[in-house]
Amino acid sequence: MSPDRLVYMANQIGAFFRSQGPDKAVPGITEHLKKFWEPRMRRAIIAHPEAGGDGLAPEVRAAVEAL
Repeated sequence: MSPDRLVYMANQIGAFFRSQGPDKAVPGITEHLKKFWEPRMRRAIIAHPEAGGDGLAPEVRAAVEAL
């Protein structure tokens, strides 16, 4: 799966959790990625910030860094 597609999907998850406020959004996004993304998808999104992290919403970036 392309990094652009993973970023899009992660940001969609972030948009869902954003309404809960940052204190709940970041842990919610992190938990969702742990539960529902397969290991290679998680590895790819974890590597994305190391390559610049273009396109990730701030709360999504924080959640990915928490993985």
